[in-house]
Amino acid sequence: MKPMVIAAAIFAALIDLTSAATLDTARIDQITGLKGKMNEKEGVYKVTFPRNDVKVAVDGWTMPPFMGLGTWAAFTATKDGAMVMGDTVLFEDEVNAAMSAALDNGLNVTALHNHFFFDHPKVYFMHIEGEGGVEKLAGAVRKVYDATKQIRAANAHPKDSLGAEALPEKNSINAAPLNEMFGAQGEPKDGMVKFTFGRPATMHGTNIAKDMGVNTWAAFAGSDDNAVADGDFAVTEDQLQSVLKSLLKHKINIVAIHQHMTYEQPRIMFFHYWGRGRAKDLANAIKGAFLDGGVTEVSSPSQN
Repeated sequence: MKPMVIAAAIFAALIDLTSAATLDTARIDQITGLKGKMNEKEGVYKVTFPRNDVKVAVDGWTMPPFMGLGTWAAFTATKDGAMVMGDTVLFEDEVNAAMSAALDNGLNVTALHNHFFFDHPKVYFMHIEGEGGVEKLAGAVRKVYDATKQIRAANAHPKDSLGAEALPEKNSINAAPLNEMFGAQGEPKDGMVKFTFGRPATMHGTNIAKDMGVNTWAAFAGSDDNAVADGDFAVTEDQLQSVLKSLLKHKINIVAIHQHMTYEQPRIMFFHYWGRGRAKDLANAIKGAFLDGGVTEVSSPSQN
C-alpha cells in the first residue's frame, strides 16, 4: 500500500475516534433519564431498561424481562452529530402513541412486529432510527418513552380493545361513494368492499406487480356511519415515514411494519393498518396517505 494511502486511512481513523469522543454520554443519560453503557470498541453508547411494569406470560410462562423484554436505544457519533437506533417494547394500546411521538420528534420508525406466540398481554416491538444532534435524538427517545409511561399511568394493565362502538352484525357499506373517491371499482362482497392497487417492481430480474403481491389494499365493513377499514400499504423506503404520519394524523392504527420479499427492486416496505369511523372519512384518510406519501405509481384494479 502506498504511503499516501496509509496516511489517509490513519487520518480517517483519527477523525472517527475524535468524533466518537465527542459523544456526550452524560447528556444522553440526563435527557433520557437512564444510565447507559459505553462499548469502547464499537464507539456505541447504549441506554436500556426492562419492561417490568407489566407482567407478560408467553405460552403460559411468566417471562422475565431478561429473556427479551428490554427497550433500548444506542447512540454513535457521526460526522454530522450522532445516529440513534433502538427497539422499544410496547403493548397494543401504547403502539400508536409511541409511534406518533417518534415521528413527531424527528425519528424514523423502521419496523413494528411481534417476537412471541401466545403472549399475554400481546407485546409489540417498534424499531426506531434517527440522525442529528445528541440533544435532539436523546430528547426524541425520551418523548417515546414518556408516551408509554403516560398510558400506563392512566391504566396499569394494557387494554384488550380499542374501545370503539360495536360493529353492526350485517355489513351494509355503500360502495358507490368509495368507488368515486378512489377512482376505481371496488370488489363487493356481502355488504363489504375492497380496493386493491398494484405497483410495479422486479424480483430476481422478473417483473412483479399487483397479483404477485406488490399491492396496497383497503377493505371496508360495517355500515356507512360505523365502519372498519383494514388493509396493507406497499411503499418504498422513501415513502414510509410520510405515509405513516398521514394515517396516524387521522387516528388510523398502525399494526405492523415489515417486508414481504427479498431482493426486490425497488425495496418495498409493507405496513398493515386498522381504522374505525365513518366509511367516507376512513377512505378519505387512506386516499390522503397516497398523496402525502407521494405514492404515485399505483394503478386501479380496472387498469390491471
